[in-house]
Amino acid sequence: MISRRTAICLAAIGLSTAASIGSVSAADYPTRPVKWVVGYPPGGATDIIARLIGQRLSERLGQQFVIENKPGAGNNIATESVINAEPDGYTLLLVNPANYINATLYANLKFNVVRDLAPIAAFNRVPNVMTVNKDVPAKTPAEFIAYVKANPGKVNLASSGNGTSVHLSGEMFMAMSGAKMQHVPYRGAAPAITDLLGGQVQLIFDNMPSILQHVRAGSVRALAVTSTTKSPLLPDVPVLADTIPGYEASALFGVGAPKNTPKEVIAKLNKEINEILAEPAIKARLTELGGEPLIGPPEAFGKMIVAETEKWKKVIEEAKIEKVQ
Repeated sequence: MISRRTAICLAAIGLSTAASIGSVSAADYPTRPVKWVVGYPPGGATDIIARLIGQRLSERLGQQFVIENKPGAGNNIATESVINAEPDGYTLLLVNPANYINATLYANLKFNVVRDLAPIAAFNRVPNVMTVNKDVPAKTPAEFIAYVKANPGKVNLASSGNGTSVHLSGEMFMAMSGAKMQHVPYRGAAPAITDLLGGQVQLIFDNMPSILQHVRAGSVRALAVTSTTKSPLLPDVPVLADTIPGYEASALFGVGAPKNTPKEVIAKLNKEINEILAEPAIKARLTELGGEPLIGPPEAFGKMIVAETEKWKKVIEEAKIEKVQ
């Protein structure tokens, strides 16, 4: 039998060895492919961002970052699969506006993103564009607000679906401006834009990437962007906050991992991603997709997630939007 003192020494050696192994594994990470889950089908802006960053991570770290598209339940299937995954750094989530909105919109989620997801890094913020049909006489946000108030019940607000950032940007606009419109939800942005072009609806707060070509073609009119600063893609279009002080609605993208993922792994990914975001080619591509890169520590992204979740909670509750059961 060994003495108590010897047992304590052996235990200490074991803990030291385990700590050493842990630090080595974090330093060597990744030693096998990493799965990066995206809650949308391939080809959309969200998927493009993940593949853009993922490809550079694969090249820099010597292991494949494999994009796994897992759409369904408003992004919740993808999110829940990552939150329940092993917290070892080999399963990541493309964090996007649905994560902040769904925290309030869905009544019976089995997870809490703020509590259960470890933030790694923010990527960028993409503004929506306040866009009207060409036949709408308003040329500025102030003129549009006056137009809506002068034509009660006659102005329709289109969106890509109930509870989307496109919808809630419009709800926030109505709440802060007092201009009440009829909300018309569509199954995606494409049919909504089709009806905007045809004049069946008068306004949409669409995502920058999907509406930009129509604005540049002159087939619709952009009145404002929803970010706090002007977009380099639409330099002549003002920010809506100039007319409605305090208004801000942008799509915040980033990457997260299951809670309890080793801090060393998170720190390594954050460092690599920040360096990727600073690359001229990546910066230019993200700007083309609507928003300049956001470079910062995991804690900064975590604070952004909390702020976005609280903001959309307030909008959903004030608009009395029915929760999804």
